[in-house]
Amino acid sequence: MNQRTPTLLYIDDDGALARLVERGLTRRGYRVVHAASGEEGLERIRRARAEGGIDVVALDQYMPGLDGLETLEQIMAIPDAPPVVFVTASQDSNIAVTALKAGAADYLVKDVTGDFIPLLHVATEGALRQAELQKAREEAEAEIHASRDRYAALAAERELLLREVNHRVGNSLQIIASLLHLQASSAAQEEVKAALTNAMGRVAAVAQVHRRLYTSQDLKSVVLNQYLDSLLEDLRRSAEGNRMSRLTLKAEPIEIDPDRAVAVGIIVNELVMNAVKYAYPDGAGPIHVELTATGDELLLTITDNGVGDAVKADPRSTGMGQRIVAAMAAKLDASVERDPAHSGTRIVLKFARVPTSPGKTGTAAVG
Repeated sequence: MNQRTPTLLYIDDDGALARLVERGLTRRGYRVVHAASGEEGLERIRRARAEGGIDVVALDQYMPGLDGLETLEQIMAIPDAPPVVFVTASQDSNIAVTALKAGAADYLVKDVTGDFIPLLHVATEGALRQAELQKAREEAEAEIHASRDRYAALAAERELLLREVNHRVGNSLQIIASLLHLQASSAAQEEVKAALTNAMGRVAAVAQVHRRLYTSQDLKSVVLNQYLDSLLEDLRRSAEGNRMSRLTLKAEPIEIDPDRAVAVGIIVNELVMNAVKYAYPDGAGPIHVELTATGDELLLTITDNGVGDAVKADPRSTGMGQRIVAAMAAKLDASVERDPAHSGTRIVLKFARVPTSPGKTGTAAVG
């Protein structure tokens, strides 16, 4: 494939010198166009798109009308202007500095016999290479910006889809929890009522995480104090709600990932329901949930002032709560202990703010 012949626009009021330039550069593979003034040269550049384009300009300094520096300034104001090699008979270096600062790609001193033409050829070749590199750099930067824009658009779309998924999952789980609540309310047998209430609490704990993620600005974390506050409010509205009138929460605004938030919520649900079932046989009593942070370690406690170890001998205990708490504690890599100094029941969980190595788990004497 034949390469396109580059076009040089030579702007100079010296017609004889322009013919020397044309002969010299034509032999070197250029098409040379002559303009006898700055005004004519500017017009040629502006018409260049329709006439095949100007690839490079050689611009003389001293001309009637617009001089070289004034013409250079106007060329640089044209969008996608070709590179300019500034040519002058003057030995004044200040002109060279001024031209280069104004945007000229190169500068050389001419003579009237045309001996400078080989230098002009070298300068135009360099100007064209520099222009090609600049164009490639701008195209690469434009592609980078376009890629960033595409990535940002994809990330925004992904976030929107995740919010929609969390919204739908949260709604579906809430419907299931409501159905379990209705079923528990109409159940005649206390064992069935208790089982359905426990199941409702577990479903609600998961649903609350998805609802939090739907409304949160950050889809990668859940603020635990807000999450636990909503979770306990759901428990108060449950079938056992009349026994949770003294259920309280004290929690710091700690952020953790959604999976670990689910585990925390299910543990709180199990231990609160355990206290409701066994701590106060004669009615409601205080149940307190507290979450604090010490450095990178989180401390979760669920406390009641009820009958304490009587739960161990309660024939109603199935051990399901204990197994669920142990499973969620393993997910959190948490230790779970009963405070022996407390007169009622105080369960203490300790776990890291961020996931650590799996495997450490604790046990809790819950029913």
